[in-house]
Amino acid sequence: MVRRSIFWMLAAFLISCAFAQEGDVVGEVVEPAGEDPQAVPAEPPFRDLSGYAFGPLSRTVRDMQHLAYAMQLRDYCADPRIADEFVRVQLARFSLITGRPEDCQTLLNY
Repeated sequence: MVRRSIFWMLAAFLISCAFAQEGDVVGEVVEPAGEDPQAVPAEPPFRDLSGYAFGPLSRTVRDMQHLAYAMQLRDYCADPRIADEFVRVQLARFSLITGRPEDCQTLLNY
């Protein structure tokens, strides 16, 4: 069953490649001639996310990773056997990841 589905996915990919016009590159963004490449393009109307209840999957994964790391750091903060300097270094690393200053109190927000 799995082999059959892989075969059909591969076949569909090869067919789509066969029908692609010469010079087409998948994933390449082509800018129209005459426009400033440094200008920030306006968000196209089909990308409007104002009605979405949830963010993108990558954001959810990032939040879950931050939660797991914060839980580990909270355990470090609560354990008096772990050296304070080690906890400070770990909090500084987590601050670099999250982009905000972190301490044992801010970990409670996760």
